[in-house]
Amino acid sequence: MQVVHSARSAVPRDRLLRLADVEAVTGCKKSTVYKLMKEGKFPACVRITSRMVAWPESAVLTWVQQRIGGALA
Repeated sequence: MQVVHSARSAVPRDRLLRLADVEAVTGCKKSTVYKLMKEGKFPACVRITSRMVAWPESAVLTWVQQRIGGALA
């Protein structure tokens, strides 16, 4: 009997981006990121520790793609 392993992971891979990476990916500065988050127009951050937050890369990239798609429409 041959066992075939799937190339796909059981858990989707994602990583957490710190603010500097979010700024680089979006082109938005810290104040804009937090303003948009407060307005519900940007993905929420994830608290890592009491003093550290990060954003799921997939959520940030989806947000960027939505902005690009809206600009082209």
